[in-house]
Amino acid sequence: MARLEAFAPIGAAMKLKTLVCFILITLVASFSPAAHSQNFSVIHTFNGLSGMWPDSGVTIRAGILYGTTSATQFGNGPGSVYQMSRIGSTWAYTPILFFTAGGDPSARVVFGPDNRLYGTAQGGIPGHGLVFSLIPPRSICRTANCFSTEEVLYQFTDNLDGNNPGAGDLIWDAIGNIYGTTVYGRKTAGTVYQMTKSGNNWTETPIYNFSGYPDGNSPYSGVIFDNNGNLFGTTYEGGVDNRGTVFELTFDGIGWTEKVLYNFRGPNDGRFPYAGLIRDSAGNLYGAASGGGSGGGGTVFELSPVGDTWTFTVLYSFAGRSQDSICGPQRSLTMDAAGNLYGTTVCDGSHFQGNVFKLANTANGWVYMSLYDFTGGPDGGFPVSHVTIDTDGILYGTAGLAGDRGCNQQGCGTVWMIKP
Repeated sequence: MARLEAFAPIGAAMKLKTLVCFILITLVASFSPAAHSQNFSVIHTFNGLSGMWPDSGVTIRAGILYGTTSATQFGNGPGSVYQMSRIGSTWAYTPILFFTAGGDPSARVVFGPDNRLYGTAQGGIPGHGLVFSLIPPRSICRTANCFSTEEVLYQFTDNLDGNNPGAGDLIWDAIGNIYGTTVYGRKTAGTVYQMTKSGNNWTETPIYNFSGYPDGNSPYSGVIFDNNGNLFGTTYEGGVDNRGTVFELTFDGIGWTEKVLYNFRGPNDGRFPYAGLIRDSAGNLYGAASGGGSGGGGTVFELSPVGDTWTFTVLYSFAGRSQDSICGPQRSLTMDAAGNLYGTTVCDGSHFQGNVFKLANTANGWVYMSLYDFTGGPDGGFPVSHVTIDTDGILYGTAGLAGDRGCNQQGCGTVWMIKP
């Protein structure tokens, strides 16, 4: 949630929209807009009615983009799922779901093994978040108002099952079980959960409950599998120094055991890793911390397996605004076929409105380049977004704020594209 995440711990009860609005206006007043990159373009500006505040980027399939907004109806509605299709040189935006059972999704939607879209959202009954899937319209869609149906698979109760499903993608194992995380809970410092299906019903089981120390607190961005069925993820707080951890969960046939692979210390390695992990074919893990590092704006890091241990390496430190900021990446990185890394920062960049960056994997090491610096104007600002790459190498993502200020003083956000 871009209004909250850029400036306050995720466990805060309120979205600090007033504070962010003030900061956004101040920064825009302080910096004149730079000329846009010739390869960057806004392909949709949210109008506040059918969607606003996109917080997690997009999923792409067969050239169609799918995403979520955390609100509708100028902030009075609980959010939406949308799709965007290319028509010639333009893009058509179509809402395909307006939330009713829940809302305020922090995560994008992803396709499951059954080719249906799945995701998580806040709210629901009793109000602690839910897992949902989209049931497509039952007949051929002949109008622009042909919506999917929200099917609630599970509603969290804030007991040992947790509260507030995280912003990471849901994932599936080989037999169709779903895995995800909750950020916190009344009886836990966050969970990793498994969902199994029997007939038409889903059962949720917490496979690990965090305690805060020394294992970690608040696994915000989901988990990933390795080739052996082990799960890996990050906690944005907790651990030995309360600056976050990287963890592994292994299954012994009976239960899951957690092991902390790395404890963040803060000044140089980074702190508060909101972003989750990705993995390359050699088994190396890549992630990002939203703050700290030598520049104060967060870090991109690598964890490489060496026998039974892991070697931690900072690949890049962002300049940031101050040592106290959490302006770095808050969504998982993306790796292309050549091994280059891509991501967004929330409020780094030359205008402190966030940027899209690339870390090129060269023979001489990792080389950083900013692909686009947001201005907080019509182009957008504060991109809490994955970077999605299509088969032509075109990058897609979202900016959570700015865009159309007539829709909202903070702006309602944009969908953007960068051609290589």
